[in-house]
Amino acid sequence: MPSPSLFFAQLFNGLALGSLLALVSAGLTIILGTLGVLNFAHGAMFMVAAYVAWWTMVATQSYVLAALAACAVLVVLGMIIERGIIQFYYSRPPEDQILVTFGIGVVLVEVIRVIFGGISHSMPVPDWGSGIVNMGFLIYPKYRVLALGIIAVALLALYLVLYRTRLGLIVRAGIEDQRMVGLLGINVKRTFLAVFALGSLAVGFAGAVYAPIIAVNPEMGEQLLVQSFVVVVIGGLGSFPGAVIGGLIAGEILTLTTMFNPAYSHVMLYLAMAVVLVLRPQGLFGVEGRE
Repeated sequence: MPSPSLFFAQLFNGLALGSLLALVSAGLTIILGTLGVLNFAHGAMFMVAAYVAWWTMVATQSYVLAALAACAVLVVLGMIIERGIIQFYYSRPPEDQILVTFGIGVVLVEVIRVIFGGISHSMPVPDWGSGIVNMGFLIYPKYRVLALGIIAVALLALYLVLYRTRLGLIVRAGIEDQRMVGLLGINVKRTFLAVFALGSLAVGFAGAVYAPIIAVNPEMGEQLLVQSFVVVVIGGLGSFPGAVIGGLIAGEILTLTTMFNPAYSHVMLYLAMAVVLVLRPQGLFGVEGRE
């Protein structure tokens, strides 16, 4: 049996991973729920954000500039992808969307590989995040504790955008009935662009926050993409609360299972997804009948 200190360490690791998955999945579920686009480039976009944050941090020694640069680059990148490619695939079959977004992801990975090489890089932890925190029952890296708070604030900000602004109202209406939004005279093309940019902003900020925790390399987004889709399935398509709760559940499953047997961590995650699909096909917070 694991020691209490190991259990609490893994519990906090699960919260850290779960909060990351929640933020990444929130951007993914907004795009998927509103636009109906299966964005298989989402993991690669996370990777690009991490590289931008790492390069900016090394060049300027400013974590704030690194985070801002990652967010700005991802918003611009998202808008270019949506206007240049994705807008032509809204009415195409899902398999076409999968192929084109998967191809975009491959291109992004290879471009980063050409520019920075295939080796891993380590983003320095900012001065205010260095050191450890003694919680009495656990000694834990200070930056990871602060990262939980930073992501929590980001999720709250995203919640306010979705539930307290006109854009959020349009996004939620589009998730429920995309055709009706167009009939109400709303500029759908402009809204779709804003939605894709919002989802890109979420994954960009997630990449910047998590870059000091993991190794920055071209393959870092692949596994995260799969985990994020699992979170969307568990939480429910188009549901922001579902993305948050699903992310935390997935993070704890992965880390706590690793404590006993790392080989079964993803097996247990997929098993949890299968159970949800059997008992509640629309997900924990999804709406039955939503397309």
